[in-house]
Amino acid sequence: MRGMKKKRIVVSPPVIIAGSFLFLIMIGTLCLKLPFATTTYISWTDALFVATSATTVTGLSVFDPGTTLTLFGEIVLMILIQCGGIGLMTFAVAILILLKKKIGLQNRIYMQESFNQESIGGIIKLVKLILSFVLSVQLFAIIILSIHWIPTFGFKDAVYISIFHVISAFNNAGFSLFPDNLIGFANDPIVNIVITALFIIGGIGFTVLYDIHQKKSFKEWSLHTKMMIIGTIIINVVAVCIVFILEYDNPATLGNIPLYEKVMVSYFQGVSPRTAGFNTLNYGDMEDPTILLTMVLMFIGAGSASTASGIKLTTFIVIILATLAFLRQREEPELFGRSIRLDIVIRSLAIATIGLFIVLSFIFLLTITENIPFLPLAFEVVSAFGTVGLSMGITAQLSDIGEVLLCMVMFVGRIGPLTLFFLLMKPKKVHYRYPYDQVFTG
Repeated sequence: MRGMKKKRIVVSPPVIIAGSFLFLIMIGTLCLKLPFATTTYISWTDALFVATSATTVTGLSVFDPGTTLTLFGEIVLMILIQCGGIGLMTFAVAILILLKKKIGLQNRIYMQESFNQESIGGIIKLVKLILSFVLSVQLFAIIILSIHWIPTFGFKDAVYISIFHVISAFNNAGFSLFPDNLIGFANDPIVNIVITALFIIGGIGFTVLYDIHQKKSFKEWSLHTKMMIIGTIIINVVAVCIVFILEYDNPATLGNIPLYEKVMVSYFQGVSPRTAGFNTLNYGDMEDPTILLTMVLMFIGAGSASTASGIKLTTFIVIILATLAFLRQREEPELFGRSIRLDIVIRSLAIATIGLFIVLSFIFLLTITENIPFLPLAFEVVSAFGTVGLSMGITAQLSDIGEVLLCMVMFVGRIGPLTLFFLLMKPKKVHYRYPYDQVFTG
């Protein structure tokens, strides 16, 4: 009609991010249900579950990918993992860059939201650096693992297995083509070092890697980068030491192996729970304190704007610093000579609270729908929320309802609790404030 202005539909970045993951999950589900994608029949629910797990880089699976999927199915899995880990929007922008097309403002805003950047300045440069870094690291790791595995599997199989596990490790997915995951390589130093290096690098956050690339000195790094580097080192060292102590005399895990293997296995299991998903021990055989520690690590997760999930390590650190600031009667948390704004503290508390609420809610629902002991069930939910992929061996026992519920947990865990909140609530800023009143706490 003449005289009427066309209204442009503006889609918010959270909607685009969530929509891109849903799109990948739907395409992945359809591909996995194709007759030539599997060696045996799988239900639509199973296909949805594995497609969701791969897209959200979780790693939980209701069947063994190495025996159930054909070559086509495994390639579909790899594509879902790579796109889900790096982000579909990143690949879309990469294609536009290759085609020498102009990157519009809206696409830059979407990328800003995906990588948690404060501004759109330099976002395309960041995307280029991320893609070149990802390809370089993965290629180097593929060469190392291929050379190591050629004597065992032959050239073709060694290269293919290396490609699959490198993509899975860098994106913190935890999928493996081996029936026992990486338990068969528990005492293999090359596999342990390469795989852990990949998921630690992938989980530390692309913005951190970009900051390190741009600024060579520790003093020049942003507070976020310093928190991630120091925090990652501390939490990994503490986790490795605790696993070593708790499992040292357990005959089902570390009790009957030499000291150097105990150290190696403890190292792998200590750094893996923060969303990597690989395991060199059977979690069903571990002590309860080790299981609880693993659940805490899975809930915390790794870095923002990374291939990992959870509430994020920096969120956890900010909450700890805010608590210490309160105990010291300081108005704001401080670290490395910098203060942390109150809005960041509130945001961190919101993320942790929403995350805890989601985890407890789905544990409650699954205790109703599933006839499975509480601890393995709770472990599974936390693993799904942190998109970790570790399990105490109950994934294949879940009902169809249980699988759908875990799909929802994995999806929420990958897009983030706050993204879900903004999708559902659509909050509006207000320009007024009510008078203060006293509330007694504690």
